[in-house]
Amino acid sequence: MLTRRKHTPQSLAGARPEDSFAVSVDDREISALPGQSIAAALWRAGIVSWRRTRGEGLPRGVFCGIGVCFDCLVTVNDRPNQRACLIPARAGDVVRTQEGGGHDG
Repeated sequence: MLTRRKHTPQSLAGARPEDSFAVSVDDREISALPGQSIAAALWRAGIVSWRRTRGEGLPRGVFCGIGVCFDCLVTVNDRPNQRACLIPARAGDVVRTQEGGGHDG
């Protein structure tokens, strides 16, 4: 038999997140919480723009938040063009902002 926990507003109000961990963003250490996307960790750290467009170099961050657009692209652990809104933050991740398409060369 499946046992379900009954959550009430009172029980949830006392909930505490698990311990945070470090993520490196352009050689700056920020903290992230388990379950956060890289975009959420960046926002939590006050970073709202982390990519510049090709051509005009306009700042971009999260636009759709569900992986449909490509405004939130970052390089994660040397892999360019990762959508920050979809990638879960992991302890020790190295995130770099991108210029244009993010390809080296």
